Amino acid sequence: MTTTVAENLKVLRERIAQAAHRSGRGLDDITLVAVTKQVPVERIREAVEQGVTHLGENRVQEAREKVPQVTGVTWHMIGYLQTNKARPALEMFQLIHSLDRPTLLEVLSAQARKLDQVVRVLVQVNTSGEATKSGVDPHRAMELVVQAQATPYVLVEGLMTIGPATGGPAAARPGFAALRRLAERLEAERLPGVSMRYLSMGMSADFEVAIAEGANLVRVGSAIFGPRPG
Repeated sequence: MTTTVAENLKVLRERIAQAAHRSGRGLDDITLVAVTKQVPVERIREAVEQGVTHLGENRVQEAREKVPQVTGVTWHMIGYLQTNKARPALEMFQLIHSLDRPTLLEVLSAQARKLDQVVRVLVQVNTSGEATKSGVDPHRAMELVVQAQATPYVLVEGLMTIGPATGGPAAARPGFAALRRLAERLEAERLPGVSMRYLSMGMSADFEVAIAEGANLVRVGSAIFGPRPG
């Protein structure tokens, strides 16, 4: 039986609210980023009509088609960002979740200067240790944040991670907890211009555990739009 986007969102919001309540927070404390990878514009608009205001895209090329057609929302870049796609990313996305290396930091800063804008970023940390995952090594994460803090036109607003590909929520929890502890250490450093406003972690399979460990941005796709083709 196929469910609608509206039905899926109702169930999802109830689950987010329950997870938030268990962690001493409310639904309004958690921002839902609806992941639109391979989702047609018509389905995305259904979600927006149901009150979704934050959308996440993995690829700049796909975003080029969607962003002009879905306006009045906040677009998040949540996938690996190639340096040669930095400028269009800055033109389309309001928050980039995937700053993971100094070379990307330098290019983002240079392109932001040309556009005379500040680029808002989250530093992506590879807490799972999987070679297939993007993200800076946890032991180098603070160094990258400090580099970003000293880089013009760049504003660090938090951290992001992706749970392991296998093992489910239980396997994801240690990495989420590690990201929260890293955010706490960075907060204690009180670096000028750096905030730990956002912890972006948790997807369709593990967002409840992520919320339990402090996430306030969750990136959910299939629980809203159903499984992607292929």
